[in-house]
Amino acid sequence: MTDDSAADPVDLEPVLDDLAAAAEMEAEPEKRRDLTVVRRVALIAWGLFMVWQVVQYGLAFDRTRLIILLCLGLIAASIGRRRTITVFLDWAPFALILLLYDWTRNVAQIIQVPVEWHLAPDVDKAMFGAVPTVWLQEHLKQPSAPWWEVITSVVYMSYFIVPYAVAAVLWLRNRSAWRRFAICFVATTFLGLVGYTLIPAAPPWAAARCTAAEVADGPREAICMTNPVATEPGGMLGPIDPSYAGAAPYVERISPRGWEYLHIHVASGLIEIGQGKSNLVAAIPSLHAGLTMLLALFMWPRVKALGRTLFMGYALAMAFTLVYTAEHYVFDILLGWALAGVVVLVYQLIDRRIVAPRNARRSAECDEVADSDLEPERVGTVTDADVTDADVTDADVTDADVTDADVTDADVTDADVTDADVTDADVADDVPGASVSRSG
Repeated sequence: MTDDSAADPVDLEPVLDDLAAAAEMEAEPEKRRDLTVVRRVALIAWGLFMVWQVVQYGLAFDRTRLIILLCLGLIAASIGRRRTITVFLDWAPFALILLLYDWTRNVAQIIQVPVEWHLAPDVDKAMFGAVPTVWLQEHLKQPSAPWWEVITSVVYMSYFIVPYAVAAVLWLRNRSAWRRFAICFVATTFLGLVGYTLIPAAPPWAAARCTAAEVADGPREAICMTNPVATEPGGMLGPIDPSYAGAAPYVERISPRGWEYLHIHVASGLIEIGQGKSNLVAAIPSLHAGLTMLLALFMWPRVKALGRTLFMGYALAMAFTLVYTAEHYVFDILLGWALAGVVVLVYQLIDRRIVAPRNARRSAECDEVADSDLEPERVGTVTDADVTDADVTDADVTDADVTDADVTDADVTDADVTDADVTDADVADDVPGASVSRSG
């Protein structure tokens, strides 16, 4: 005897319906207005908590900590607008996927793929005749950070915050757009992981510290990478002739230098610590460039001219920062941009050819079901409002339709019968010998 119930597929429809109901916005606008003060107080408290976090522990460069802090802010912003459970329903899968990325991004160490030390600088030389990082530091780098390096340091650091902040704003304004952005974000991140797992590559600052002989076998963690100065001036990139006297005659990693100009040594120290813990040979493609370009491309149709200028300007500023501070070659930047472009293009094709038609079909099916539900009610139930005097004529009612049994004394009152309704003939026929007086 077989168990038919065991063979039946699990019905997830009730579960999905419950999740959808839980994610709905609060229905009563009065409730949302009443909770405005509570929401503002919660947001102020969250802001104060963020200030304390920065003072106590520094900026949140760790992805897990950053998402937790953002979710706390979203919970505060959702009070009276959207049910709190939506924060967990939407952001928990997003965070788990990114944590999975963090756990697997060093998989290249397991498969022991040799590191590319020559590919990117050779491509840059072929495109420009020289390595752009070398040229920029030779002409722009000063002995100490100038004021404008504050901008490059802020731009570089913003990569760890801005994409997630934009995602939070999208979630508050348009959850459908947020889901699409989250999918594009995750796709870009994991494709980048595939890229620098299969082709690990050293950045310019590492090439400036190592000689070709020291990295001939493509090591991942060459000892020379930890030395501030190469055994030969400029390492693989060679020495430079700086335009500013006193500037170091070789390429340096100077992304944190702007904080020194502001005398915020804690910030530069935290960045250097974070850089030391990251994958040092994850240069191809540049996710800094890829994700900032993803922001620009994704937001382009959703913002006006000013927004487009800001988002695209942000992507270009990030590219300049990465090349000037020796974090990436131009080749890495172009690959990151290409990755973002491919992801957005595929998302738009899927959205236009699969998602949009499917949603249209579902909407049409829902309309048909709604219409079919209404038809029986219209046929089976007729109310007084449905029938007017114009609908019933004298021809519709005959003597055969109304019998004495249908009309009782209770049905007819004095007010219902007027002199015009009763004629002499009516009374004479019914009451023998009766007469009608016209006095009244």
